[in-house]
Amino acid sequence: MAASLFALLTVTACSNLKVPASNQMAASGAAIDAAASGDAGEYAPVEMNLAQEKLKRARKAFQDKDYRLARDLAEQAQADASLAQSKASSGKAKLAADALQEDVRVLKEELQRNTP
Repeated sequence: MAASLFALLTVTACSNLKVPASNQMAASGAAIDAAASGDAGEYAPVEMNLAQEKLKRARKAFQDKDYRLARDLAEQAQADASLAQSKASSGKAKLAADALQEDVRVLKEELQRNTP
């Protein structure tokens, strides 16, 4: 009787973890896709590779019915993807700022040339 109850509780606990793990993997996949479309692969390749690898491991853990590990890895993948996206945004902003600084420099030179 005790063994049956333990088995039932174990199955119920695992089932309760399946949905959150599945949802987290979907969220992580979306975060990775968003980061990739924001050029994170160019600006933060290490973080993108980590995110993709962790999501791959999460999917494997999910297949193996290790839902807790799957959820944890998917959360880490989402964090890595968010970091990659932030680095990409920062890199793009820096390039835009550098271009603006160059434009200002060129305008100053033009003004100096045209001032008697």
